[in-house]
Amino acid sequence: MTSDRQASKAAAFRALHGGEPFVIPNPWDAGSARVLEALGFRALATTSSGLAFTLGRLDGSVTLDEMAAHAGALDRATDLPVSADLENGYGADPEQAATAIRRAAEAGAVGGSIEDFDRDERRLYPLDQATARIVAAVEAARGLPFPFMLTARAENHIRGNTDTQDTIRRLQAFEEAGADVLYAPGLETIDDIRTVCGSVGKPVNVLAGPAMRLAELVDAGVRRVSVGGALTWTAVMAFADAATALRDDGDLSALDADVPLAEWFGR
Repeated sequence: MTSDRQASKAAAFRALHGGEPFVIPNPWDAGSARVLEALGFRALATTSSGLAFTLGRLDGSVTLDEMAAHAGALDRATDLPVSADLENGYGADPEQAATAIRRAAEAGAVGGSIEDFDRDERRLYPLDQATARIVAAVEAARGLPFPFMLTARAENHIRGNTDTQDTIRRLQAFEEAGADVLYAPGLETIDDIRTVCGSVGKPVNVLAGPAMRLAELVDAGVRRVSVGGALTWTAVMAFADAATALRDDGDLSALDADVPLAEWFGR
């Protein structure tokens, strides 16, 4: 049964996509989620690579049960809407993608993404299969008692295929299948991003890179910006650098961080 809290989060998340472009950062655990909430962000998205890191594993090794537990933890930790990174739906069959949507919703998420890359076979799904999977995910989302925002991902650009026209064909097919948000991670140039945004009618999510500027992305037509595992790796490298300095030089200078936990976790 959907709670009033989840329904309220779902309505807020859908409304965000009809307003000004926004950043949806990707926490890796409940603590980082609460920090992002305290810093004023309005929605959160999980990151499969960040979650895998917390489990001591590489990306692509997370199970559906682990994803659901993680999404639930983030939902309980904050008052923000949570969208779940559902990878490929944890299986090639359309019904597996549908099941992933339902499990994410049961955990408390109000959105989720399904990608078109088969992690077992290490290949993109043929377009008809990829589209059938989005159709099934859409049907599962529409069967929920609240407006679940389904994001369809075209993985070309992070899987070695930089054919932007093929990416557009996939996103257009996913849009026609009923996806609410379209996402092609790995687009590297503003021209490509502008072309993609101008080729579809649904909000486009872009994976931010260090060379990008938010104003440029907005000008190109982007409605939502996420960061994937980048915040995780920024934190991990700061931790590793401090630990390395301690190990090699006995340098304790990096251990002077004054973290305002009472401010961040005060609610």
